[in-house]
Amino acid sequence: MANIAVQRIKREFKEVLKSEETSKNQIKVDLVDENFTELKGEIAGPPDTPYEGGRYQLEIKIPETYPFNPPKVRFITKIWHPNISSVTGAICLDILKDQWAAAMTLRTVLLSLQALLAAAEPDDPQDAVVANQYKQNPEMFKQTARLWSHVYAGAPVSSPEYTRKIDKLCAMGFDKVSSEITLCLLLFTNQHIFV
Repeated sequence: MANIAVQRIKREFKEVLKSEETSKNQIKVDLVDENFTELKGEIAGPPDTPYEGGRYQLEIKIPETYPFNPPKVRFITKIWHPNISSVTGAICLDILKDQWAAAMTLRTVLLSLQALLAAAEPDDPQDAVVANQYKQNPEMFKQTARLWSHVYAGAPVSSPEYTRKIDKLCAMGFDKVSSEITLCLLLFTNQHIFV
């Protein structure tokens, strides 16, 4: 990696670690390798969203041309969001593409991703299926996003009915993870389970 990129990302890495704003918003960053080309980020699901209480892991790759080109970022944690691929974790966010400016920083990227969770842009989606559900059936979108947050990001369960169904399936001999995934799929396909 070019010397300018290394110096810059080291400074920005320290800035995220010391920032009161990122600490308050429960945003973290760790090194994956010692040469600062790959980082692991973590953002908390914002309050009053279906993602609240979840912890979302990010893969951050720093290009040799940084800061003149944006970092390559994707969600490692599965998430149900119109601007994030539910399969690959790819992100549709303008500052990670054509609206990047060399003045932007790692801190800017992480805060912007957290803000994206609170303010989806369904008319510029990364995942057309999720965007369609977001626009056509907002309540089903929220339920699915909440369930994915629980299953994949560790968010607390927000529905006593959901907990009851999982407990009943487990009592029938099914393991908890399989039961959660099945309920998630049934919810997605708008089918009902009578347990």
